[in-house]
This record gives sequence, C-alpha cells and structure tokens, in this order.
Amino acid sequence: MLGIVVAMQNEADVLLKQSVIRSQETSLGKTLIRASFRSIEYLLAISGVGKVNAAAATMLVLSQGATRILNFGVAGGIAPDKKIGCVFQIEKAAEADFDLSAINHTAVGTHNEREQPFFFLQCRANAFEKGIVASADRFVCDPDELPAVSQLGASICEMEGAAIAHVAWSANVPCSMFKAISDNANETSVRDYSRNCQTALDNLGSRMQEIFTEVFYE
Repeated sequence: MLGIVVAMQNEADVLLKQSVIRSQETSLGKTLIRASFRSIEYLLAISGVGKVNAAAATMLVLSQGATRILNFGVAGGIAPDKKIGCVFQIEKAAEADFDLSAINHTAVGTHNEREQPFFFLQCRANAFEKGIVASADRFVCDPDELPAVSQLGASICEMEGAAIAHVAWSANVPCSMFKAISDNANETSVRDYSRNCQTALDNLGSRMQEIFTEVFYE
C-alpha cells in the first residue's frame, strides 16, 4: 500500500480533489484519509508542519501497512534555477539543523547511526527537474540562515522531507518526494509564499498522474 505524508491540508487537497475518498479518521492526533487515485489505493496522513510531526506521521502510515512512501508539497528555492511554481523531484534529502560535528567530526546532517548526511530517494531520469532538499524546523526568510543549507549542496529548503526520508530509510521502504517552489529563501520569502503558494499547489496537482507513475516505476 502507498502511504502519503503531507504537512498541510492545502497540500493534501491537490490530490484529494482528484481522488475517491473512502474514509477519514484521526489517529494519534493525525488525520488519516483512505482514498484512491485512478484505481491506486493509498493512505494519506496530514502530519502538521515540522520534522517531528512528519516523522510521527510517517511511522503511523507504516504501522498501518504502507510499503512505500510518497511526500509532496511546497518548498523554498535557494538556487537561481529553482523558479517559483516549478515542480521538482527530490534526489536526496538531509537535515540542515542536525549537527554532531563538534563531537563526531561528521558533516552537518549526519546521525550517529550513519556515515553521511543524505537520504537517497527513489529517482530516475524523467521529465521532472531534480533537486536536493535540506530540511529544518524553521521557515527560511533570511539569507544569513543559508550557510548550513549551502554546505549540503541543497537547492531547496523546507521543514519535513528529510525526516520522512529518515523514517523510510529506517524501515527499508522506498520513498519518493516532489516539491513545488512557492518562494525563494530570502528577505521576501513571507510575501512570496503568500502570493505564490496556490500557484505552486496547482502545479503539483496538474502533475499528479506523472508523480504516481514515478512512485510505482520499477
């Protein structure tokens, strides 16, 4: 079964409005929706914003029988080619605010149980442009916050992806991730997000069939 984790209701809606909804419930504080998209059954969890919420929701859908994970949503672009509204398939993700370098002498984002910071996602050559995500529990709206992100080589920043990828890695299940750019990570991010979030969401919705094709590509 496909387990889908999204942070916000408006992100969920881009898929739900194209789906047949079977049931909805609340479990451990998370909204769980069972539905189908073009005959593909899925369980969607609305996690709430942030890495802890995202990790908890991912574990919840896995406990309900999910055998692969999909995450999609809006994100900030931190490279010139990450244009507002564009939808990117994520190749790898890391936690920009996880740092044991002082005691382990490891790269930012590297956990004790791992030797490098990146969680590699299901990805292949296709029609989607590619990106690297850095996740942290903060909405980036100040260029001074970017050094940790930049040292990871990330081109996109948001607040959930790496946590979702981390749980999927721990469970040894495939994980796919797609992000639409709603703002550029700078001093105008808050204004840009307000203006462009719906456009980014609409673009995600228009590519949902392609996204599902990639999720189930073998």
